[in-house]
Amino acid sequence: MDQELSERLEKLETHVAHLERQVDELNKVLLEQEKRLQKLYAHQQRLAESVQNAELERIRSTNPKPPHYQ
Repeated sequence: MDQELSERLEKLETHVAHLERQVDELNKVLLEQEKRLQKLYAHQQRLAESVQNAELERIRSTNPKPPHYQ
C-alpha cells in the first residue's frame, strides 16, 4: 500500500511540475504579446495622428482663407 501511495504521489508531483513549467512558458508568451500590443497601439496612434494632420492640411489647402483674414 505504501508503494502504491508513493507511486501516486510521485506521479502527481510530476504532473504538477509539468503544469508549473507550462504556466511559466505561457506567462512568458503573454508578457511578450503584451509588449507587442503596446508597440502596435503606439504605432497605430502615431498613424492616426499622421492621417488626421494630412486630412487637416488637405482641407486647409482646398479652402483658402477669405480676403479679410489674409
